[in-house]
Amino acid sequence: MNFKRIISGLILFPLVAILLIFGNTYVVDVTIAVVAILSLYEFYKSFEGKAKPVTWLGYIAAASISLIHLVPQGMTLKLVGIIIPLSILLLFAIVIHREMKINIFDIAITFFGICYIVIFLMFISIIRENIPQGRILLWYVFFTSWGTDIFAYFVGKSIGKHKFTKISPNKTIEGCIGGTIGSVILVLIYTLICNTVFNLNINYIYILLVGIILSLIGQLGDLAASSIKRFNGIKDFSELIPGHGGMLDRIDSIIFIAPFAYLFLSIL
Repeated sequence: MNFKRIISGLILFPLVAILLIFGNTYVVDVTIAVVAILSLYEFYKSFEGKAKPVTWLGYIAAASISLIHLVPQGMTLKLVGIIIPLSILLLFAIVIHREMKINIFDIAITFFGICYIVIFLMFISIIRENIPQGRILLWYVFFTSWGTDIFAYFVGKSIGKHKFTKISPNKTIEGCIGGTIGSVILVLIYTLICNTVFNLNINYIYILLVGIILSLIGQLGDLAASSIKRFNGIKDFSELIPGHGGMLDRIDSIIFIAPFAYLFLSIL
């Protein structure tokens, strides 16, 4: 049993809880921006020797999350939309200016990092501020991610026998199923709390289906990060968090879940 992983999790959870419950918009957005910058740094560094990403552009995009609260209501998604073509335009301008010293693969990695990490993480702030009761509903992102991770780990360690994929040899089919079931149980418990304590009216059947989908998406996000690490020949993105690896190792499922959670929760 990885005690470092458990201890780190026990420390991180209350820190995140305190931040999201008591932190104001400015503090939360700045924190998410810092997380994005750290994750982007780990992502770009993992391609060291294979690509020369335009890191400064990625970091500027990540830092922009700290200012997302300044965007008027209803304009946030338009901002996200304009980041994509603007990034492509700037990256090709850099290729032309550097006369191919920065090549297509370099800017592809740069752009992918911006989309994969920065834009996906922006949806944490978007859910929190742009959806009615967003500060309450945002917890669905974390419960589906953490619930899947925790239950998949313990179920996989206990009864996991059938390997799921060569991309991540430690994952088992039993662990994946247990992770989804466990996260759905957490989601339903939290829904009961939302409906009774916060007087919301969330449909249990709908949130059950959402929980299953988000859990599966989170597991896909975990495997996506594993595929990047396997391609680059590394075990973890860094050693920032004992037992968990780097920042990107810790949030790999959250960044996948966030935009889809926005889609489903906005329907509520």
